Amino acid sequence: MRSAFGQEFDVPLGYLNTPSIGIPPTAVTDAVIDSVHRWRTGADQPPLFDEHVAVARAAFGTLVGMPAEQVAIGSSVSQLVAVVAASLPRNSRVLVARGEFTSVSFPFAAQGHTVTEVGLDELVSAASGYDLVAVSTVQSADGRIADLEGLRATGVPVLLDVTQSLGWCPLDVGWADWVVAAGYKWLLSPRGASWLACSTGALERAVPIAANWYAGEDRWDAVYDLPLRLASNARALDTSPVWLSHVGAAVALPWLASLDLVAVRAHNTGLADAVLIGLGREPEGSAIIAIDRPGAHERLVNAGVVTGLRAGKVRLGFHLYSTSDDVELVLEALA
Repeated sequence: MRSAFGQEFDVPLGYLNTPSIGIPPTAVTDAVIDSVHRWRTGADQPPLFDEHVAVARAAFGTLVGMPAEQVAIGSSVSQLVAVVAASLPRNSRVLVARGEFTSVSFPFAAQGHTVTEVGLDELVSAASGYDLVAVSTVQSADGRIADLEGLRATGVPVLLDVTQSLGWCPLDVGWADWVVAAGYKWLLSPRGASWLACSTGALERAVPIAANWYAGEDRWDAVYDLPLRLASNARALDTSPVWLSHVGAAVALPWLASLDLVAVRAHNTGLADAVLIGLGREPEGSAIIAIDRPGAHERLVNAGVVTGLRAGKVRLGFHLYSTSDDVELVLEALA
């Protein structure tokens, strides 16, 4: 058991796979276990989960710098990005980074928009003339960080996927048109909860492609019959929640939002950079790093390091429960 930032984590030595699956605090798993018990014993009713959804929604808004009224819920990033893709005019031009996670790029291509790939460091200079730039703030494969201020200065509409940064990196992205994230990585929540924050202008153009009862102005009065009566804010884009996921998120996200994320970033990137320096590389200032060495994956696995393989490289991620012991384990394995 490890203690970090006021919480307990049942995380083993060498777990460096947060970019794939985050390890929740015990308080999160305790809440989910309690909810499972209530489900098992018939003690729950569907409306009782609405408060969990509301709490997590508000905390997500705090983390990205937007009010809860501008945040929609979903179950995955691609499903929410599909809302954005459907809300663009037909045959729009969308610019993405080469190597971008396909949950960001596929929904636009699938709806017939023209999607162009350029290098991550070319996004700002290439943005002019495009209808939207869609990019992950931190790249999934290797932890490279997008130039957010440069993108903001272009004036081109922007969709940011903050899945690989929110929870360890302090963000103020209320200026963006769309901000999306999944909760099961750095936000330390069960898989099945995702959020989409929308600017007021973006919300006016949004198409509720999965309109349903939970998106109703009064959701419990919108379960039968027409007319269409959706919420007047971002809830109009909601899909029915995965209950247990939001039970966990309602504990994890408010706690993360209460932390000094500057200190969290310093902790995470300090450990990641220590590995890079130990391997003779320059620090990168990201919580995610990629290692391209022959036999590295096998040696790390044999040493008990839990990692990922992405784009042909070993991917390591350091979160608030990571320690210098993990760094030493990696460097010893690769010595």
